[in-house]
Amino acid sequence: MASSKPPGAASGSCPICGRPTDLHYRPFCSRRCADVDLSRWLRGAYAVPDEAESEDGNTAEPEIKKEADPSRDPEQG
Repeated sequence: MASSKPPGAASGSCPICGRPTDLHYRPFCSRRCADVDLSRWLRGAYAVPDEAESEDGNTAEPEIKKEADPSRDPEQG
């Protein structure tokens, strides 16, 4: 079966505005949407969360679990 799209047509939708993508600006539909996305990256709107940072922005202390030493009894000091 033949495809209804012309050769070179991009599929999908623009992640910024939702219009069909343009092969030249893929995955965006236009230069404007590509620039909007670039601007968001440069401002830090898109960020990969750091493992040491919790969701509320506070730095989480690493939890270190110490196994109890059976030869050392805290009551005997």
